[in-house]
Amino acid sequence: MTKIDTSRPETVLPTPSHTVGPFYGHALPFPGGGDIAPIGHPDTITLQGHVIDGEGNPLPDAFVELWGPDPDGNLPQVDGSMRRDPASGGFLGRNGVEFTGWGRIQTDANGHWSARTLRPGARGHSAPHLSVCVFARGLLKHLFTRIYLPGEQTALAADPLLSRLDAKRRATLIAVDQGTGTYRFDIRLQGEGETVFLEFQ
Repeated sequence: MTKIDTSRPETVLPTPSHTVGPFYGHALPFPGGGDIAPIGHPDTITLQGHVIDGEGNPLPDAFVELWGPDPDGNLPQVDGSMRRDPASGGFLGRNGVEFTGWGRIQTDANGHWSARTLRPGARGHSAPHLSVCVFARGLLKHLFTRIYLPGEQTALAADPLLSRLDAKRRATLIAVDQGTGTYRFDIRLQGEGETVFLEFQ
């Protein structure tokens, strides 16, 4: 759709874009979405960060989904992330015992997200990492990326994906250690320091 400048009929100006749904905050959040690690598990880590748009502004209505193996590198095969009450159909939240490896977190008013999960173990030739899917306004399709944890330099150097990237781009996939088992990982959708996103074919 275009807008015509009637004072200069030969000039065609673009119409500003508008996003019409989907409105992720309506049905996708559920209690305990970021509480992936079982209560009191010794390998629990905290991941946190912001989802940031191309102008450097935080997005208050984005979703971050995480998938990851357990500390031994095994993919969980249990249900329990989104238990429902059989009577009301409402979400009960997690049972706090089984590790499903999956979580969904909505960013807050400041574009911040946080999750508690288990430190992932290595799988195959890849360094330990969590798979990430990002949903946000303005995105026609969700985006995929990874979160690698710092500290295992040999594994990171040999990782098939990381080894194909230059140092600056590689850094966008490695979380920053903030101490006491907490890591920061900001997701930049565009612009300076844009996170590396993956395409699966």
